[in-house]
Amino acid sequence: MILGKFFSAIGAQFNKLGNWLFNRDPIAQMQYEYDKAVEQLKEGREGLEQYRGLVERVSRQVKEGEAQAQKLTTQAKTYLKIGDREKASMIALQLTKVKQQLAENQGQLAMHEEAYGNNLKKIQFANKKLAELKDKIHKYDAELKMSEAEAEVAKLTQTFNMDVTTDFGRIEDEIQRRIDTNRGKVRVAADLSKQGLENIEADERLEKAMADDALKDLEVELGMRAPETTPVAQAQKDLGPAEKEAAQKELENLEKA
Repeated sequence: MILGKFFSAIGAQFNKLGNWLFNRDPIAQMQYEYDKAVEQLKEGREGLEQYRGLVERVSRQVKEGEAQAQKLTTQAKTYLKIGDREKASMIALQLTKVKQQLAENQGQLAMHEEAYGNNLKKIQFANKKLAELKDKIHKYDAELKMSEAEAEVAKLTQTFNMDVTTDFGRIEDEIQRRIDTNRGKVRVAADLSKQGLENIEADERLEKAMADDALKDLEVELGMRAPETTPVAQAQKDLGPAEKEAAQKELENLEKA
């Protein structure tokens, strides 16, 4: 029977799945077996649909037999009421045959309905198991990929060891050496740029001293400073308000000139 072969095949496929887990590509194998099971389930469903057609045909025959039996019973009663026993007996004989056929069809219908119901439950159970299997495939696929990624990360942590004995360690040491060399060049350039600053600063100090001396001589010449060292602030203190104002105006006129 088609359904019997189908369920045997389904059971075999489920048993095979456990053996595929240790293969080279278990996810692909699981998916392959799942697809095969889906195809077989599709065939089983088509067989169940055909079987349901048989059940419906027997059910229709039962309904027709019941209607015919009811009709013959009514006719027999009518002939008995009018006293035509001959016709009533003929109809009674025909009714007996119809009832026998109806009983057989009813028995067949009950058997087929039970078989259909059982096979339907099996199909539904297989659908549920396939849905669970599909979820497992996705789950295993995700977990397998994650575990592979974790394994790669673990290998990378070993590969990227910056010890001086490794390639990465030697590369890092070379980079640090170049950085130190470049910084040394910058320091040398900065140190060299300071050469000659002492002479420039000495010249600036000499020029400032000469300017101070020239200013002092001018203050003495103008009578604002005694020949001996007298602070400028003291000379300014000796000037009155009027003299200070006149000196300020004179300075402004000189600047305008």
